Amino acid sequence: MATVELRFSAQPEHVRTARLVAAAVARRAGVDEAVLDEVRLAVGEACSRAVGLHRSHGITAPVTVVLIEDEKSFSIEVGDEVPGPGADGSVPGGVSGRRDPAPGVGPDEPEPEGDGEDEMGLAVISGLVDDVEVRSGAEGGVIRMSWPKTPVTVLP
Repeated sequence: MATVELRFSAQPEHVRTARLVAAAVARRAGVDEAVLDEVRLAVGEACSRAVGLHRSHGITAPVTVVLIEDEKSFSIEVGDEVPGPGADGSVPGGVSGRRDPAPGVGPDEPEPEGDGEDEMGLAVISGLVDDVEVRSGAEGGVIRMSWPKTPVTVLP
C-alpha cells in the first residue's frame, strides 16, 4: 500500500496544486483515465471546502490531503482541523455527514454565511464520487473518497 501525504496552508491558490498532485498520483495508481476528471473535481471541492472552513474559523493549521493506493482501490482523504459534531459530545462517535451550525446559532437564528456553500460542496462531491464518507469530530473533519483501480490485463 503506497501513501502520499500533502499538507498546505489554507490558501485558495494551493487548491489547484492539490488537484494536480491528486490526478497525477491517481493516474500512476491505475485509476481509469475516464475518471481522472472526477478525481480532480472532487479533490478541488474537498480542498476548497477545507480551506474555507479553516479561513472562516481562523485556523492556521495546514489542510491535509492523503492519497492512498490499495490493491483494488485508490482513496483520497482531505482533512481539516475545524471541530465538528461530536466535539461537545452531541453526536456519539463524532461521525456525521454534515457539520453543525456555528456555536450560538439556534434553530430560529440564521446560519452563518458559508454553511450553504459547505453543503453545496458536499453535494457536488457526492455527485462525483460513488464511495464517499464524511467524518467530523473534536480534532476536525475528513472527507474520504475512493475509486476502483483499473485491473491490469496480462497478455500471454
